[in-house]
Amino acid sequence: ILGMFSELKFPVPWGHVAAKAWGPSEGYPVLCLHGWLDNANTFDKLIPLLPKGCYYVAMDFSGHGLSSHRPAGSPYHFLDYVSDVRRVTAALQWRRFTLMGHSMGGSVAGMFCFLYPELVDKLILLESLGFLLAPEDTEVWLKSERMAIDTLLSLEAKQQTPKARSREAALQRLLEANRHLTAEGGAILLQRGATETPAGLVYNRDMRVHTQSRESFTVEQCVKILRKVQDRILIILAQDGLLVLEKIDSYNHFMKLLRQELESTLKEQIQLVEVPGSHFVHLNEPEVVSGIIGNFLTAQNTRARL
Repeated sequence: ILGMFSELKFPVPWGHVAAKAWGPSEGYPVLCLHGWLDNANTFDKLIPLLPKGCYYVAMDFSGHGLSSHRPAGSPYHFLDYVSDVRRVTAALQWRRFTLMGHSMGGSVAGMFCFLYPELVDKLILLESLGFLLAPEDTEVWLKSERMAIDTLLSLEAKQQTPKARSREAALQRLLEANRHLTAEGGAILLQRGATETPAGLVYNRDMRVHTQSRESFTVEQCVKILRKVQDRILIILAQDGLLVLEKIDSYNHFMKLLRQELESTLKEQIQLVEVPGSHFVHLNEPEVVSGIIGNFLTAQNTRARL
């Protein structure tokens, strides 16, 4: 029964990477990657609706959920999340598998796919285009990199004790920070994203994840890399999500260019589907995307079709 899951722990030099798994361990392997500041519970409502012959493993990135925080003094580089994926898949001894990532997890999945194309059978991106795009303005990029370093040093100097909140206040804070989450979805994430203490709930996430340094690309680089993994990519975007063209235009011209490039130059190689819903459609209304993902997972032909 896919509603039942088991907890997994993978040893790493600084502690462990936590994960949860559904389905038969001998089934077709699917690794699921959550978004920034989220955790493996983001897939709790989706996975029970997916094909039952697969073995689904949803991991917590370092500094998220139940995974260990990185060592003192260490920032969170984007490639560190990619290396988390390599550590987990190596521990599982998976030789070929599907990657499914939501939001930042989609960018991590995309980068892993580009670095290790021989390991990835199919790539499923939920509310992600698989890339972190470089700012058009070099000064903006320099400012963001400097801010990452300064924020890390500031956090180290303060050495703040994590704030304890009541369950209601912790959920309210989570919902205020993300308008796309429903109360039910927020509560599901909170189950794995916070720990009960005598003083109240304390968020598990490492505050240093706010300082991550990002590896980013130009649109031309994105398209060139994507050509290498054509035929195996499904992109699902929500109509009220973060990547709607009308909204993209106002805050990220590059993202708009990439999406237009995907829909024109690579439209024969990449399946891009828009569905009703918000950024967390897979958690809020999983039935909207489960059929599309299920068909893609079970397609046996060279190009998985919807």
